[in-house]
Amino acid sequence: MYQINEFVDERQKSWCIHCGAGNGGVDTNRDHVPSRTLLRKPYPANLPVVRICSACNESFSRDEEYLSLFLRCVIAGTTDPDGHKNPKVARALKRHDKLRARIERSKSERWTVDGESVPEWQPEIERVNQVVLKNARGHAFYEYGEPMMAEPARVWAAPLAVMSEAEREAFEDDTAGTLVGWPEVGSRMMIRAVEGQDLRDAWIVVQKGVYRYRVDQCDTLRVRSIIHEYLATEVCWTGS
Repeated sequence: MYQINEFVDERQKSWCIHCGAGNGGVDTNRDHVPSRTLLRKPYPANLPVVRICSACNESFSRDEEYLSLFLRCVIAGTTDPDGHKNPKVARALKRHDKLRARIERSKSERWTVDGESVPEWQPEIERVNQVVLKNARGHAFYEYGEPMMAEPARVWAAPLAVMSEAEREAFEDDTAGTLVGWPEVGSRMMIRAVEGQDLRDAWIVVQKGVYRYRVDQCDTLRVRSIIHEYLATEVCWTGS
C-alpha cells in the first residue's frame, strides 16, 4: 500500500476511538486496521494504523484470533490442522485446541435436495461483530479523520455466497466512487479520490484477494469490507 499522510484536525486524535479515554492519560499503542490476523504474510507495506488505548487493543485480541481461525476453517472445510496448507494457521489450531474444539462444534451438516451432505458453520456472531466494528471504526478514522464512538445503527456480516446476484451487485456498487459526499480536505480519503492510490472501483485494496474495504459518507457513514473474498461486512452510523 502507498504511504499517505493526512492533515485533518489534530484534536480528533485526543481520545481512543473505541472507549473515549483521553490519550494523554492512558497507555496507547498502534493498532492495525484491518487486524493483521486477517491478512497473509508477507504483510503489505504501509498498513493502515491508528493509535488507540492499550486496554482496548488488548481486549480485541482473542476475538480477532477467533474470527481469523474460524474463517480459515470454513474456507478449508476443516478444523484439522493437517488440512491447512498455511503453516501459521496449522500451528495456531494445534496450539489452541480448546478454540479449535469450539469451532468444530459450530460445524453441522446440511443435506441438499440432491441428497448431498454439505458443511454448515454457525459463527459466534457477537465475536465476529466485535472485530467488524473495531475495524470499521479504524477505517473511518484512518480515512476520514472521523472518530465514530457512537453505537452504530447497523453491524452486519454474511458470506458472499448467500447473497443473491442483485444483493452482491448492490454491495459491490461503485457509484460511491463518484463521492456523493466529499471527504474533508486533507483526509486520506480525499487524497485517494484525487490520486487513486490503492483504489479499485472505489474499494481500498489492502491485500489482493484477502482484504478490501470502502468508506462512504453522505447522511450516513458506512464502512464495508470483504475478507478473503468470502465474508462481506457492513457497519453504518446515521447522522454522521
